[in-house]
Amino acid sequence: MKNIARSAILILLISTVSHGQNPYTYSQPKQLGDGWQTNHLKSKGIDSTLIYKLFDQINGTDHNLHSVVLVKNNQLVLEEYFNDHEADQPHDLRSASKSIRSILLGIAIDNGFIYNINDPIAKYLKIPVPQKHLDVRKEEITIKHLLTMSSGLDCNDWDNKSKGQEDKVYKKKDWLQYTLDLPMVNTPGEVSHYCSMGVVLVAEIISRTSGMSINEFADKYLFKPLGINNLKWGHTANKEVIASAKRLYMTSRDMAKIGQLVLNKGKWNGEQIVSKKWIEESTTPKTKITGIDYCYLWWNIPFNIDKRTIISKTATGNGGQYIMIIPDLELVAVFTGGAYNSQKDKLAFTIMKDIILPSIEH
Repeated sequence: MKNIARSAILILLISTVSHGQNPYTYSQPKQLGDGWQTNHLKSKGIDSTLIYKLFDQINGTDHNLHSVVLVKNNQLVLEEYFNDHEADQPHDLRSASKSIRSILLGIAIDNGFIYNINDPIAKYLKIPVPQKHLDVRKEEITIKHLLTMSSGLDCNDWDNKSKGQEDKVYKKKDWLQYTLDLPMVNTPGEVSHYCSMGVVLVAEIISRTSGMSINEFADKYLFKPLGINNLKWGHTANKEVIASAKRLYMTSRDMAKIGQLVLNKGKWNGEQIVSKKWIEESTTPKTKITGIDYCYLWWNIPFNIDKRTIISKTATGNGGQYIMIIPDLELVAVFTGGAYNSQKDKLAFTIMKDIILPSIEH
């Protein structure tokens, strides 16, 4: 996630208001029998003034938001869709899928498929093995290094010169072999650069150790327990993609379930889906990427509200896909959008800082 600080200078799209549009009317989210209890915004003591104003102003304007969903105290209190998107429509999560893979890794550890994240990846990936740029440091790469984007491989999605930049890898025949064959540019654990291919390796390790494809594993151990069944796995690459490299497409309500699971320390409806220990460990900062705290495929993003710093444990995806979990407020916020490869995808942070959090903290 590039340069969150720039969101401070992002001009809200609501500044160009269309005239003559119908005023926004709030409706309490519907009960759909999907595991969510719903309630009215004001039932949670939320000041709706700014929220109503936001949606009233963007109604009929040109913006890239696709959905906004809020969960407060385990109840769905706000659900709005835009630009022809609907509640039952799965959305491409892009890199927000990485944070869900982090949860899946925790489940794999809980179930004994993987022993320890400090194990070298070679212990679980017997084939393929590096064939190019042979370097003894490759034997030192652990699962933890992949989780913290610090493998040392020349893999940086935010540097077009990097050999492991994801768009370059998409053109290759064998993504796994190509990634393992990348040259080493740092000692493992030394520095973190955003590397999507490392997360593909994590998913492949889960798949091989469990004997299931990543989607089969996720269905059995995560999605079915959460009552999530309206989803798919896919990719934008114009070729066949291995299961471990595919991204998730989920509805906003189901994205909110992922957030609530993390907020509840791994529990859903009283059932421990993933260990509390893993949730706490995986959402605690381990390194920094572009100056922002990074955990195990989760970000910790600060919001400064009235001289108070509020931390959001956040899954992020290109285009404006976010799951924001704020434990201090028992709040989960979900955004989806279509501002791909644009700084406009940071609009959600401006909405959180200037609209949603002040409405809760009033």
